[in-house]
Amino acid sequence: MHVRVAVIYYSATGNVHALAQSVAEGASSRNAEVRLRRVPELAPDSAIEANPAWRAHVDATRDTVPEATLEDLEWATAYAFGTPTRFGNVSSQLKQFIDQTGGLWQAGVFHNKAVTSFTSSMNRHGGQESTILSLNNVFYHWGCIIVPVGYTDPLLFEAGGNPYGTSWPSGQGELPSQAVLNAAHYQGRHLADISGRLEG
Repeated sequence: MHVRVAVIYYSATGNVHALAQSVAEGASSRNAEVRLRRVPELAPDSAIEANPAWRAHVDATRDTVPEATLEDLEWATAYAFGTPTRFGNVSSQLKQFIDQTGGLWQAGVFHNKAVTSFTSSMNRHGGQESTILSLNNVFYHWGCIIVPVGYTDPLLFEAGGNPYGTSWPSGQGELPSQAVLNAAHYQGRHLADISGRLEG
């Protein structure tokens, strides 16, 4: 079966979006068919307007990245989920999308499909690993096969050495470094490779 990867993410100011693009490109480089999808924004306009970077990112992606649907999850043979950290946990925007998947879960749509995740926080110790572990709780319930990056390539050490999944400390708003984008690209390739083995 041909590998089909759904890269589903939420990004406020663009960091997770940049990671998602690299994950998608990595999966595509393995000849996987890829859908890059953002989940709907739930924050009020007043909050978005208070942060120029947030406003700019919302405007930039509104017409260029389609919104995720449950059909994207049915279509895919593998998943990559991305979220900024929110107090060491998943953003409400991504969680709201995930909370709509009960029917698919009951139908067994997720069983034995490969899944991986990635994240960004402002601080290096801002809950990146706990956010990925929180996402993994969903995947256990879905019956997915979690695909971490581990320490399987030297370029992962150059990106900070997070074995759970690619992560980026954005500091004062800096977009992911090239080393981290390389790690995200690798994560997409790795996911596609594992999914291909599972489907083969």
